[in-house]
Amino acid sequence: MRHQLPAGCSIMTQDFALWTEEEAGSGILPQTGIVTFIRNAEGLYEWLVPGAPGNSGRIAVHAVPEGTGLDELAAIAGDCPYALLTGTSGQPCGIVRMSDVRRELALAYRQLKAGFDAALEASEIAITVINEHSEVIAWTADAERMFGIRREDILGKQASDFFPRERLQVLRTLHTGDAVRQMQHQPRQDIHAMINARPIELDGKVIGAVAAEIDITSQIRMNKQLFTMAAKVQHLEREVAKLSPTSDPFAPIKGTSAALKTSVETARKIGSTQATALILGESGVGKELYARAIHDSREKAGAPFIAINCGAIPPSLFESELFGYERGAFSGADPRGKKGKIEMAGGGTLFLDEIGEMPLDMQVKLLRVLQEKKYYAVGGSALKQADCRIVAATNRDLKAMIGENKFREDLYYRLNVVTLDVPPLRHRKSDIYELIQTFLSEFSVAYGRFIEACPSEVVQAMMSYDWPGNVRELRNAVERLVILSSDGELKPEYLPGPVLSAPGSAAPAAPVKEAQAGARLQSMKDEVEKQKILEMLEAEKGNKRAVAKKLDISRATLYNRMKRLGLPL
Repeated sequence: MRHQLPAGCSIMTQDFALWTEEEAGSGILPQTGIVTFIRNAEGLYEWLVPGAPGNSGRIAVHAVPEGTGLDELAAIAGDCPYALLTGTSGQPCGIVRMSDVRRELALAYRQLKAGFDAALEASEIAITVINEHSEVIAWTADAERMFGIRREDILGKQASDFFPRERLQVLRTLHTGDAVRQMQHQPRQDIHAMINARPIELDGKVIGAVAAEIDITSQIRMNKQLFTMAAKVQHLEREVAKLSPTSDPFAPIKGTSAALKTSVETARKIGSTQATALILGESGVGKELYARAIHDSREKAGAPFIAINCGAIPPSLFESELFGYERGAFSGADPRGKKGKIEMAGGGTLFLDEIGEMPLDMQVKLLRVLQEKKYYAVGGSALKQADCRIVAATNRDLKAMIGENKFREDLYYRLNVVTLDVPPLRHRKSDIYELIQTFLSEFSVAYGRFIEACPSEVVQAMMSYDWPGNVRELRNAVERLVILSSDGELKPEYLPGPVLSAPGSAAPAAPVKEAQAGARLQSMKDEVEKQKILEMLEAEKGNKRAVAKKLDISRATLYNRMKRLGLPL
């Protein structure tokens, strides 16, 4: 709250006289009702006490600018009941009586308190203010309604007497000096809130904290109900899909984000042609899903889709796997011979996954197939026709591999007729919610467990994680949740460790060993921070304001960090 106290000039009077040393020594008595001052040889002002003999009747008086606030005037120490106010010229222009200052300051305080109380009650949000001892000093009517605790019962009491200490954000703000904004939390097990909190600072020291909370419990419950209903609908959709398969081959690709829509639209365009395509994307983004959708959209029903992982086949067997072999082609071969993947994909699609792992000698032979549409089986003399469309995929940087002579440039440009970039999951986090529902529905049916709802803290933890393994990792995490939730209740502790420890995760701490590792890491971070602050203090010659400015934090936050790190203040 921004506020301004009146200045001293608002209660200034001019019933004063300013004497010289000569006038003071002349024996003339000060005029009745006039406050008399003298400017001594040192240029300082003194009040001439009426009726007091000689120098004993002189008391030093402070002279301050007329714009000085009442709070600053009240802080003036001394025995004189007056203060001189000076104008722009620096000369005295009036006086204030310290009794008037105290009276006006008390009135200003009452007015400010009335305005403060009115502002709190007009806010329509639950506001809590605690002092430096963690005692509640303000508790609004909305806080009473939200938490069911009467004002007279909580004021002056420890906040932790009414709420679990580990759930109180206002206490964390008091102790760390860090403000939070628009953060979801649970002050109690049965209440969800959106909170803003910030420390209260005075003269560079944290003297309390304030929290403003909006009750979102009903919205969270509604979200849970919607999630439950959506899961049921998803289950029914899957059952209906089994009876009447969808005509859209891209339906299995879930998500509505702009990045996903762009990639799907590109894939649809590829599916309307017979062109060779190169799919690029990180591991786990679903490149094979796109390849199959392109196949289904441009080939006849029943056309073969043959996938081969180029990284999973030993180089010595690659040629026979791709081109097949005639009987007696080599020792240990099937006496009947064997069809290769190209022949098996005839009339359909050959999907070459992880094309960057293909041996260089095989790249030359694949290039010929792409150029001439013909090839020889291993040990064969008859030229065979390659009647399939090629879709390749990789998570490698093929251009960099060309520079390292690990991938043929001519093959790259032959494959790269059309490139499809599949976005990683961290670039389309808005799709995570829908993917969670899809996988929950799939695995709840697979394992015979009806999942009633996915708690908000589980969703929040999963939304906060970057998913380096992309959709595959997310799918595995959801399967893990379903497997461990034997009672149908998904709990945050069922999530994998990396998800629990993600920044911004609202889930509880990981198991004991992970927590101990986290504590060791925090200790190391604290030591680094401690040394950094000491170096900066030394560079700034102990100027804490300058150090706080360099760190882009308040001075109070710096004091709190120094206190936490055991540094002398």
